[in-house]
Amino acid sequence: MGLPAGTGLRRTPGLRREELATLAGVSVDYYTRLERGRETNPSGAVIDAIAGALRLCADAHLRLHELAELASGRFTEPRPTADDTVRDSVLQLLETLRPAPSYVVSRFNYVLAANPGGRRLMPGLWDWPPEQRNITRYLFLHPVGRALYVPWEETVAQSVAHLRAVGGADPDDPRLAALVGELLLKSPEFAEMWNRYEVLERGGGEKRYAHPTVGDMTLTFEVMQLARTGGQRLVTYQAPAGSAARKAAWSLDAD
Repeated sequence: MGLPAGTGLRRTPGLRREELATLAGVSVDYYTRLERGRETNPSGAVIDAIAGALRLCADAHLRLHELAELASGRFTEPRPTADDTVRDSVLQLLETLRPAPSYVVSRFNYVLAANPGGRRLMPGLWDWPPEQRNITRYLFLHPVGRALYVPWEETVAQSVAHLRAVGGADPDDPRLAALVGELLLKSPEFAEMWNRYEVLERGGGEKRYAHPTVGDMTLTFEVMQLARTGGQRLVTYQAPAGSAARKAAWSLDAD
């Protein structure tokens, strides 16, 4: 870390305040005022230095800048709306994407619409009322959601980190507060992951499924932000042409 080795045993892991200030190139007094919220207008260079000292990933680095802008009043990104209406053109796009499983989620991972394959990709989710159809909630509280993804622990950790990331711009949103409050109460595993304060903006990747209807499959997915929606995202899944995974995924679309 660029610091001389200290002496003695530490009761908690990580950097001391003095060490972090040294690595970031700021005074201990200034860093203490930042930490306690008495300094609310740090420069971008200071934020970059602190992020570097903490070895933050790109998503966490960006989130630190956004939090600093919120504290200073400089944040100008429009707040997400509470409207969960999906535009007709987006609903048509979901149909056009068939048989690829696809769905639309809100800023906080509530599933707002899906084509047939998208609904059947997550068995049991659509048995819940609309206000409970949240993917993070499904992962922790639905018995199928706890067995659907392989490995489950990695998938849920990424989902929690993503929820942390998208909630950073509006941490007091009542819908986010209600969701997090329920999961903190009902799932010790969620509580442990939430308290890690990890952040991750997911723009795509790969998921492995142990699907109760079509069996094991590995699918790639892409996440696309929908303009003028307050944070809605379109998620669509693919697999190589001719592969067993594509055959399995496409069969979810069968009427």
